[in-house]
Amino acid sequence: MAKVIIFGVMDTAELAHFYLTHDSEHDVAAFTVSREYISGTEFQGLPLVAFEDVEALFSPQEYKFFAPMTGRNMNRNRERIYLEAKAKGYEFISYVSSKATLFGNQIGENCFILEDNTIQPFTTIGNNVVLWSGNHIGHHGQIKDHVFFTSHVVMSGHCIIEPYCFFGVNSTIRDFLHIATGTFVAMASAVYKDTEEWGLYLGNPAKKLPKPSYEAY
Repeated sequence: MAKVIIFGVMDTAELAHFYLTHDSEHDVAAFTVSREYISGTEFQGLPLVAFEDVEALFSPQEYKFFAPMTGRNMNRNRERIYLEAKAKGYEFISYVSSKATLFGNQIGENCFILEDNTIQPFTTIGNNVVLWSGNHIGHHGQIKDHVFFTSHVVMSGHCIIEPYCFFGVNSTIRDFLHIATGTFVAMASAVYKDTEEWGLYLGNPAKKLPKPSYEAY
Protein backbone atom coordinates (compact mmCIF):
# COMPACT_ATOMS: atom_id res chain seq x y z
CA MET A 1 0.00 0.00 0.00
CA ALA A 2 1.23 3.47 -0.91
CA LYS A 3 0.23 6.87 0.40
CA VAL A 4 -0.63 8.85 -2.73
CA ILE A 5 -0.84 12.51 -3.72
CA ILE A 6 -3.26 13.14 -6.61
CA PHE A 7 -2.77 16.07 -8.96
CA GLY A 8 -5.92 18.02 -9.86
CA VAL A 9 -9.22 19.30 -8.52
CA MET A 10 -11.51 18.55 -11.45
CA ASP A 11 -13.62 15.54 -12.44
CA THR A 12 -10.68 13.31 -13.34
CA ALA A 13 -9.03 13.85 -9.95
CA GLU A 14 -12.34 13.17 -8.19
CA LEU A 15 -12.76 9.95 -10.17
CA ALA A 16 -9.18 8.92 -9.40
CA HIS A 17 -9.88 9.41 -5.70
CA PHE A 18 -13.02 7.26 -5.99
CA TYR A 19 -11.29 4.45 -7.86
CA LEU A 20 -8.22 4.38 -5.62
CA THR A 21 -10.39 4.45 -2.50
CA HIS A 22 -12.80 1.72 -3.58
CA ASP A 23 -10.68 -0.47 -5.87
CA SER A 24 -7.04 -0.38 -4.80
CA GLU A 25 -4.76 -0.87 -1.84
CA HIS A 26 -3.55 2.72 -2.05
CA ASP A 27 -4.37 5.42 0.47
CA VAL A 28 -5.03 8.89 -0.96
CA ALA A 29 -3.42 11.38 1.42
CA ALA A 30 -3.87 14.75 -0.32
CA PHE A 31 -4.46 16.64 -3.54
CA THR A 32 -2.23 19.16 -5.25
CA VAL A 33 -2.67 21.63 -8.07
CA SER A 34 -0.79 24.64 -9.41
CA ARG A 35 -1.08 27.56 -7.00
CA GLU A 36 -3.06 29.71 -9.43
CA TYR A 37 -5.94 27.19 -9.36
CA ILE A 38 -6.22 26.79 -5.58
CA SER A 39 -9.44 28.19 -4.10
CA GLY A 40 -9.43 26.47 -0.71
CA THR A 41 -7.47 24.22 1.62
CA GLU A 42 -9.35 20.94 1.03
CA PHE A 43 -10.71 18.79 -1.77
CA GLN A 44 -12.79 15.66 -1.13
CA GLY A 45 -12.17 16.20 2.57
CA LEU A 46 -8.39 15.95 2.17
CA PRO A 47 -5.64 18.57 2.24
CA LEU A 48 -5.15 20.60 -0.96
CA VAL A 49 -1.71 22.12 -1.41
CA ALA A 50 0.13 24.06 -4.09
CA PHE A 51 2.10 21.89 -6.49
CA GLU A 52 4.98 24.32 -6.18
CA ASP A 53 5.29 23.37 -2.47
CA VAL A 54 4.12 19.76 -2.45
CA GLU A 55 7.48 18.06 -1.92
CA ALA A 56 8.16 20.17 1.19
CA LEU A 57 4.84 19.12 2.74
CA PHE A 58 4.60 15.52 1.50
CA SER A 59 8.06 14.06 1.14
CA PRO A 60 8.79 11.99 -1.99
CA GLN A 61 10.44 9.48 0.34
CA GLU A 62 7.09 8.82 2.05
CA TYR A 63 4.48 9.53 -0.63
CA LYS A 64 3.90 8.54 -4.24
CA PHE A 65 2.26 10.57 -6.98
CA PHE A 66 -0.62 10.15 -9.43
CA ALA A 67 -1.50 12.65 -12.19
CA PRO A 68 -4.56 11.24 -14.02
CA MET A 69 -5.19 14.29 -16.20
CA THR A 70 -7.16 14.69 -19.43
CA GLY A 71 -5.70 14.63 -22.94
CA ARG A 72 -5.70 18.42 -23.38
CA ASN A 73 -2.92 19.86 -25.54
CA MET A 74 -2.48 16.38 -27.05
CA ASN A 75 -1.48 14.94 -23.67
CA ARG A 76 1.35 17.40 -23.24
CA ASN A 77 -0.20 19.11 -20.22
CA ARG A 78 -0.25 15.74 -18.46
CA GLU A 79 3.28 15.02 -19.62
CA ARG A 80 4.52 18.32 -18.15
CA ILE A 81 3.12 17.60 -14.70
CA TYR A 82 4.38 14.01 -14.90
CA LEU A 83 7.91 15.19 -15.66
CA GLU A 84 7.84 18.00 -13.09
CA ALA A 85 6.70 15.61 -10.34
CA LYS A 86 9.44 13.17 -11.33
CA ALA A 87 11.94 16.01 -11.08
CA LYS A 88 10.71 16.63 -7.53
CA GLY A 89 11.69 13.03 -6.74
CA TYR A 90 8.29 11.32 -6.73
CA GLU A 91 7.63 7.77 -7.83
CA PHE A 92 4.31 7.17 -9.58
CA ILE A 93 1.61 4.60 -9.13
CA SER A 94 -0.66 3.28 -11.87
CA TYR A 95 -4.30 2.38 -11.40
CA VAL A 96 -5.64 -0.67 -13.25
CA SER A 97 -9.26 -1.51 -12.55
CA SER A 98 -9.99 -4.90 -11.05
CA LYS A 99 -12.71 -5.10 -13.72
CA ALA A 100 -10.24 -4.78 -16.61
CA THR A 101 -9.04 -7.91 -18.41
CA LEU A 102 -5.29 -8.30 -18.75
CA PHE A 103 -2.89 -11.12 -19.56
CA GLY A 104 0.28 -10.21 -17.72
CA ASN A 105 0.82 -7.14 -19.91
CA GLN A 106 3.68 -4.77 -19.20
CA ILE A 107 2.20 -1.47 -18.00
CA GLY A 108 4.17 1.68 -17.21
CA GLU A 109 3.78 4.27 -14.49
CA ASN A 110 1.11 6.94 -14.08
CA CYS A 111 -1.37 4.94 -16.15
CA PHE A 112 -5.12 5.21 -15.49
CA ILE A 113 -6.88 2.11 -16.84
CA LEU A 114 -10.59 1.91 -16.07
CA GLU A 115 -13.17 -0.85 -16.06
CA ASP A 116 -14.03 -3.12 -19.00
CA ASN A 117 -10.80 -2.60 -20.89
CA THR A 118 -9.59 -5.76 -22.57
CA ILE A 119 -5.83 -5.73 -23.18
CA GLN A 120 -4.95 -8.82 -25.16
CA PRO A 121 -1.73 -10.83 -24.75
CA PHE A 122 1.66 -9.55 -25.91
CA THR A 123 0.66 -5.87 -25.95
CA THR A 124 2.61 -3.37 -23.87
CA ILE A 125 1.51 -0.04 -22.39
CA GLY A 126 3.95 2.80 -21.84
CA ASN A 127 4.05 5.53 -19.19
CA ASN A 128 1.41 8.19 -18.58
CA VAL A 129 -1.31 6.45 -20.61
CA VAL A 130 -5.08 6.77 -20.03
CA LEU A 131 -7.48 4.04 -21.14
CA TRP A 132 -11.00 5.16 -20.26
CA SER A 133 -13.66 2.48 -19.88
CA GLY A 134 -14.63 -0.17 -22.40
CA ASN A 135 -11.78 -0.33 -24.95
CA HIS A 136 -10.53 -3.32 -26.93
CA ILE A 137 -6.72 -3.23 -27.10
CA GLY A 138 -5.58 -5.87 -29.56
CA HIS A 139 -2.77 -8.41 -29.29
CA HIS A 140 0.92 -7.97 -30.18
CA GLY A 141 0.65 -4.19 -30.06
CA GLN A 142 2.51 -1.34 -28.45
CA ILE A 143 1.08 1.82 -26.91
CA LYS A 144 3.87 4.28 -26.16
CA ASP A 145 3.96 7.15 -23.64
CA HIS A 146 1.46 10.01 -23.17
CA VAL A 147 -1.50 8.50 -25.04
CA PHE A 148 -5.23 8.83 -24.34
CA PHE A 149 -7.97 6.38 -25.37
CA THR A 150 -11.48 7.57 -24.58
CA SER A 151 -14.20 4.84 -24.52
CA HIS A 152 -15.17 1.98 -26.83
CA VAL A 153 -12.12 2.36 -29.03
CA VAL A 154 -11.03 -0.71 -31.00
CA MET A 155 -7.31 -1.03 -31.55
CA SER A 156 -6.78 -4.12 -33.66
CA GLY A 157 -3.78 -6.42 -33.38
CA HIS A 158 -0.16 -5.60 -34.21
CA CYS A 159 -0.62 -1.80 -34.02
CA ILE A 160 2.06 0.62 -32.85
CA ILE A 161 0.75 3.79 -31.21
CA GLU A 162 3.37 6.52 -30.94
CA PRO A 163 3.38 9.15 -28.14
CA TYR A 164 0.85 11.98 -27.76
CA CYS A 165 -1.99 10.27 -29.66
CA PHE A 166 -5.67 10.74 -28.81
CA PHE A 167 -8.55 8.47 -29.81
CA GLY A 168 -12.17 9.65 -29.71
CA VAL A 169 -15.16 7.57 -28.61
CA ASN A 170 -15.99 4.62 -30.91
CA SER A 171 -12.98 5.12 -33.15
CA THR A 172 -11.36 2.10 -34.82
CA ILE A 173 -7.81 1.30 -35.86
CA ARG A 174 -7.23 -1.47 -38.38
CA ASP A 175 -4.63 -4.16 -37.65
CA PHE A 176 -0.91 -3.76 -38.43
CA LEU A 177 -1.05 0.06 -38.49
CA HIS A 178 1.54 2.57 -37.35
CA ILE A 179 -0.17 5.54 -35.70
CA ALA A 180 2.29 8.42 -35.84
CA THR A 181 3.22 10.79 -33.03
CA GLY A 182 0.48 13.25 -32.10
CA THR A 183 -2.29 11.65 -34.17
CA PHE A 184 -5.86 12.68 -33.26
CA VAL A 185 -8.54 10.21 -34.36
CA ALA A 186 -11.95 11.82 -34.08
CA MET A 187 -15.07 10.21 -32.61
CA ALA A 188 -16.49 7.30 -34.66
CA SER A 189 -13.66 7.51 -37.22
CA ALA A 190 -12.07 4.42 -38.75
CA VAL A 191 -8.37 4.43 -39.63
CA TYR A 192 -7.34 2.08 -42.45
CA LYS A 193 -3.85 3.41 -43.23
CA ASP A 194 -0.78 4.59 -41.32
CA THR A 195 -1.07 8.17 -40.13
CA GLU A 196 1.18 11.23 -40.33
CA GLU A 197 2.66 13.05 -37.34
CA TRP A 198 0.30 15.52 -35.67
CA GLY A 199 -2.44 14.61 -38.12
CA LEU A 200 -6.15 15.14 -37.41
CA TYR A 201 -8.27 12.34 -38.85
CA LEU A 202 -12.04 12.28 -39.31
CA GLY A 203 -14.55 10.01 -41.02
CA ASN A 204 -14.95 6.43 -42.26
CA PRO A 205 -12.58 5.92 -43.90
CA ALA A 206 -10.70 8.54 -41.91
CA LYS A 207 -9.24 11.41 -43.91
CA LYS A 208 -6.55 13.81 -42.76
CA LEU A 209 -7.80 17.35 -42.21
CA PRO A 210 -5.68 20.47 -42.94
CA LYS A 211 -5.51 21.58 -39.30
CA PRO A 212 -2.83 19.87 -37.16
CA SER A 213 -3.99 17.97 -34.10
CA TYR A 214 -2.36 20.32 -31.61
CA GLU A 215 -4.46 23.20 -32.93
CA ALA A 216 -7.67 21.18 -32.55
CA TYR A 217 -7.18 19.82 -29.03
